[in-house]
Amino acid sequence: MPLPKAELHLHIEGTLEPELAFALAARGGISLPYADADELRRAYSFTDLQSFLDLYYALMAVLRTEDDFADLADAYLERAAEQGVRHAEIFFDPQAHTARGVDIGTVIEGLSRALDAGRERHGISTQLIMCFLRDESAQSALDTFEAAKPYLSRISAVGLDSAEVGNPPSKFREVYERAAAEGLRRVAHAGEEGPPAYIWEALDVLGVERVDHGLRSLEDPELVARLVRDRIPLTLCPLSNVRLRCIDRIEDHPLRAMLDAGLLATVNSDDPAYFGGYAGDNYDAVRAALGLDDETLRGLARNSFEAAFLDGDEALRARYLAEVEAYVFD
Repeated sequence: MPLPKAELHLHIEGTLEPELAFALAARGGISLPYADADELRRAYSFTDLQSFLDLYYALMAVLRTEDDFADLADAYLERAAEQGVRHAEIFFDPQAHTARGVDIGTVIEGLSRALDAGRERHGISTQLIMCFLRDESAQSALDTFEAAKPYLSRISAVGLDSAEVGNPPSKFREVYERAAAEGLRRVAHAGEEGPPAYIWEALDVLGVERVDHGLRSLEDPELVARLVRDRIPLTLCPLSNVRLRCIDRIEDHPLRAMLDAGLLATVNSDDPAYFGGYAGDNYDAVRAALGLDDETLRGLARNSFEAAFLDGDEALRARYLAEVEAYVFD
């Protein structure tokens, strides 16, 4: 049985395995420019974030109906459960779908159908985080937020993702203010490829409560002190960082240094179908590459539940933390 953990940085569109992509394409009468799933899997070779995003968005063509989104989410939950995930806070990108003519309600209703059944079917509690594409306009984000208003009861938080460089968090000040006014939690990708200054902006302009990635935070000692003082979690994605060339080798990942600095670091999978591993695979990778002992892994799992947006159900958080403390490593 794997170590119990929460997954806090997971793009549901990034869980689209090649086999499911072909199955959904066949159901929807869509032709993919690959002979089979094996050829598509070989295409999952990236030189940087943008080359990944190009394929990532192209494959979304197979996601059209509520059933498609429900099947995508259910397939993720099944895999996540096998790797010890007990709670998942899941990103989705509505603009990537509405731009293709898919109604935002289709996306949210389809995902919610699978997530609502997640605890009974897979033993995983879930929350849904609506992300804005930072390489789209601020007005597009505002329009998306307005379109999502009938569904806000199904959404726990807002986030910010896609191409980071040249798209600072401050661009999205207004939509984050609206989200805060509606009582939504706030997170944002920052410091993956962008500079530490973007992390400052995410904190001070957007008011984020978690930083997604934050990989470059160690470059700024004053920022580290702020993150430690305010207990701002970082949702790190080690295998993603290697595949997107943010770091050269998993052995070079700053996770251990971040933990030594007192940062509330967590380990997650990002876009696991594309980056070679789900949550448990990322734990295994850093354990092997960085020489992390069992208690350090336990601490990472503890961090994940402490960083989760479970404030409305502290009894559930306590139950998950008790599972972490009781876990016996092989």
